[in-house]
Amino acid sequence: MCEEHTVSLVDVLEEDEELEEEASAVLAGSDSDHCSYPQGYVKRQALYACNTCTPKGVEAAGVCLACSYKCHEGHDLFELYTKRNFRCDCGNRKFKELQCKLHPEKDEVNNLNKYSHNFFGVYCTCSRPYPDPDDQVEDEMIQCVVCEDWLHGRHLGCVVPDCVELQEMICESCMNKNPFLWTYAAHLAVPDAALQVKVETGPEDSKTNISNKEKEVDDVIEPSSKRSRAEEEPSCTLRQLQAIGQKRVQSGAVFWPSAWRSKLCSCNTCQKRLSEADLSFLLDESDTVLTYENKGKNNEQRQQGHDPLMSALDNLNRVQQLEIIHGYNDMKAELKDFLQRFAAEGKVVTSDDIRQFFEQQSRKRRRDDTGHFYCT
Repeated sequence: MCEEHTVSLVDVLEEDEELEEEASAVLAGSDSDHCSYPQGYVKRQALYACNTCTPKGVEAAGVCLACSYKCHEGHDLFELYTKRNFRCDCGNRKFKELQCKLHPEKDEVNNLNKYSHNFFGVYCTCSRPYPDPDDQVEDEMIQCVVCEDWLHGRHLGCVVPDCVELQEMICESCMNKNPFLWTYAAHLAVPDAALQVKVETGPEDSKTNISNKEKEVDDVIEPSSKRSRAEEEPSCTLRQLQAIGQKRVQSGAVFWPSAWRSKLCSCNTCQKRLSEADLSFLLDESDTVLTYENKGKNNEQRQQGHDPLMSALDNLNRVQQLEIIHGYNDMKAELKDFLQRFAAEGKVVTSDDIRQFFEQQSRKRRRDDTGHFYCT
């Protein structure tokens, strides 16, 4: 007989804590009670696609966090993490029979929404689901900040750097669609050990000239706010970088360090170029997923600051407060000791074990209550 696979309490607690932190970062930045449709095209929000209502073969659609709870409970949902500039589709023309319970009056279609194969539950250049039951390779998935698709690390065509959670990534396809990004990559991107960066120089150039060009790089990538306000049209940083001649092998995805967006040129010509490529958001540092997640964590902390238990304690007298606090601390200490025994032995905690613990606590409380004597 095959030995049953078991998971220790330590594994469960560690995984639960990690999942809770991830969920808090993604969901706390969105409203779980009200449909986001009235807000228009939301700058960034948690989104879902309903495979029950809009399966593959029909028009793609996305629903906000609140609608995933209130309108699509029990449905087969694809979690899309977050998307930018999206308006909730729930209940519009794409949903044949379902009407939004939170905001029934909606336009037939949201023309500015962008959709990808993610809305049908597949990701990456390999168009596979996640999690993928047929994939035996342990691999993380990373989101491109431009197309917002999720790609397997092994399909990026480059080495995934350390501290990747603090960096933004642009996939090779998006880089090639916007060739000017390769110029920025040669100067601003996280170095890739698998690629080479070279400086193109003429035969007349000397080491001094190269040194001066390296100094010029440091000057031109300063934020535009440091430039003279007297200039009506600031010099184009991108043009200066192109003149330096430093090249990067144009292959694979590109990773960018924090604050790299602040070093992009914002002259009129570059703003127009970014707008035409639908990349104006790259000049907005608050557009990043990291900023959204930090907002979610701050919201979560503020909500925890209004604990209903603490509000109830405020309405009790001092003696009652102390009795409840002591009782809570005693139970917490005993529960910790109880669970530590399972963790030390690597055993699984069952529902029967938990039920038995609280039954013992109940019996103990009854004994304590009957043992009290009061003077009259």
